[in-house]
Amino acid sequence: MTSDPVATDFDPALKLARFLPRTVITRRTAGLLRRLTSLGALVPPKGGEAVRCDENVSLRVFRPNAPDNLRPGVLFIHGGGYLIGSAAMGDGMCRRVAAQVGAVAASVEYRLAPQHPYPTPLEDCYSALLWLAEQHDVDSSRIAVVGESAGGGLAAALTLLAKERGEVLPAFQVLSYPMLDDRTSSRTDLDESRFRVWSPRSNRYGWSAYLGSAISDVPPLAAPARYEDLTGLPPTWIGVGTNDLFYDEDVAYAKRLIDAGVPCTLFEVQGAYHGFDQIEARSALARNYRGEQLRALAAGLANQSN
Repeated sequence: MTSDPVATDFDPALKLARFLPRTVITRRTAGLLRRLTSLGALVPPKGGEAVRCDENVSLRVFRPNAPDNLRPGVLFIHGGGYLIGSAAMGDGMCRRVAAQVGAVAASVEYRLAPQHPYPTPLEDCYSALLWLAEQHDVDSSRIAVVGESAGGGLAAALTLLAKERGEVLPAFQVLSYPMLDDRTSSRTDLDESRFRVWSPRSNRYGWSAYLGSAISDVPPLAAPARYEDLTGLPPTWIGVGTNDLFYDEDVAYAKRLIDAGVPCTLFEVQGAYHGFDQIEARSALARNYRGEQLRALAAGLANQSN
């Protein structure tokens, strides 16, 4: 697919767009950024608790205040190009989910590339999914997976892996500008002036770090856009800005889901760049985007109880 020429301008609400760099994460900056973004893990989750899933995986868990027998569960997977970030990045989202959706929300601390390439991050997320499904107050038939950027790629891969293994089947997935297709790294037809924060240069490094030795023969579970059979997946919400490097691959994945008979909502944000809702969180555009996510999540989990 080719980029939409109508989307070359940034939305006026995103006032920082003209000042932001096109590339943030590179081979030279990743180490420092990993250390900085890991600092959040040192702070206890306000309104939640930190728990260990196993010897390698931990979660930050948030529960609704009102008691109930069984509630839906939400597993959040943070972004960072498979290279940086921590579970603490999901605190805000998980608190909103617990308060507004009434779900038990957990953000997973998965291990990062390049020290831990595929399949380790995905298996860490799968361990977290099993842990969530086993909680006494979680309805295992009503679990949603939510991911942003690389976390969105992991969320998409996780639902595919769960379908293969058949132990826990997510009921809904929310993929926010997901990183799905390593082949975007080799495209030469992109207008890089449209991108902010995550560029083709970052993308090449992120994918090479995550794939490791598998880069010459990419497994479909590592790059969900390569997965052939999308039938039987849960209803899906995909959100992405038209000035996001992942726009074309996300639109293509949404179309393939629909063609496979999977209910899928594609929410396109005209003139938005990668991670706009995090960087300019107070903008009307970001607030509306988060609102759409929560509405879709609440409706998706409610439908599973009928």
